[in-house]
Amino acid sequence: MDLILLYVIGVVATTIGTLAGGGGFINLPTMLLLGMPIHSAIGANKVSNTVSSFSSFFTLYKRKQISFKDSYWIIPFSLIGGLTGGWIASLLSSKYLFIVAIVLLVLGFLTSFIGKDNFTGNKELTLNKVSGPGLYGIGIYDGLFGPGQGTLMLYLFSYLNVAYIKSVGLVRLATFSSCFGAAISYIASGVIIWPLTLALMAGSITGAQVGVRIAEKLNPRFVKPILRVITTILIVQLILENLVF
Repeated sequence: MDLILLYVIGVVATTIGTLAGGGGFINLPTMLLLGMPIHSAIGANKVSNTVSSFSSFFTLYKRKQISFKDSYWIIPFSLIGGLTGGWIASLLSSKYLFIVAIVLLVLGFLTSFIGKDNFTGNKELTLNKVSGPGLYGIGIYDGLFGPGQGTLMLYLFSYLNVAYIKSVGLVRLATFSSCFGAAISYIASGVIIWPLTLALMAGSITGAQVGVRIAEKLNPRFVKPILRVITTILIVQLILENLVF
């Protein structure tokens, strides 16, 4: 029963996560309610996201919505960030992870009101003083905690005037990179519960494909309002969880 539930949660969470980020705030609490230790739950999230995010990126790449030539350079920033975050997470208690998440999501929410592009820009993502440190910092956050990483990255790409569907592809590539790095850390530490992790992974792969197809048809004008709603829900949920635990 737990395996079926995790598959369904993986589908729903990754569909939402592909569109606006925050999918981890659906599957992570579910795994905690099932009795998984928090580091095992985060590790399962990293392993499943590694596979599902690459599948959605590859789908957009095949459809020529994104070029690997223009985006490959984000891999080392996110990968090293994920490795760094995974290592730091092993040294911190869970309450500090929640605090970091709340602060960054509030900052992302406030940043969304800067500029009026609403993902209507069409600039290429280039390495500069904002994109490089931004990707590395979000990679660290992804390795540290994870849920909300996609939302923060969409805010970053919106600020850099990258088109929405291209942003989705870039987020999935960066997610693959940082989650791959973090997954290595969690696997090496021996905290992964494989049956539950594989069930979540199967659902996440399905959800990634559903999310990509919806994203291709979504009007960019609606993306920022959706992001703000998702971010508000995530912040409230984090605060409530922090009070409970």
